Amino acid sequence: MMDDPDVLRLTLYVAGRTPRAERALVNLRRIVEHELHMPFELDIIDVLERPDLAEDALILATPTLVKESPLPGRRLIGDLSDTHRVMAGLHLPATTPSEPAGGSDEVRT
Repeated sequence: MMDDPDVLRLTLYVAGRTPRAERALVNLRRIVEHELHMPFELDIIDVLERPDLAEDALILATPTLVKESPLPGRRLIGDLSDTHRVMAGLHLPATTPSEPAGGSDEVRT
């Protein structure tokens, strides 16, 4: 399904099992289970174990969520705690806006 334009392809880059990485993972799982209404693929890459992949993807900060498809690609940096900002940053419709739960999500193109 790697070439299917209807599949949302996400990669989460983390640096070990830090509290911030764990929060990002928990928040992302909540979002994909409760907010996404489309098929998706999720890869989680620990940059401490696979620095080559982080270098290839030009990852400079963690946690970073990369939307690879459908285009346009997007990058979000932070713990993904604000569901509305994550959905907007990925250019996906949110079912209901969520209140920010703290943390920060920087959207970069």
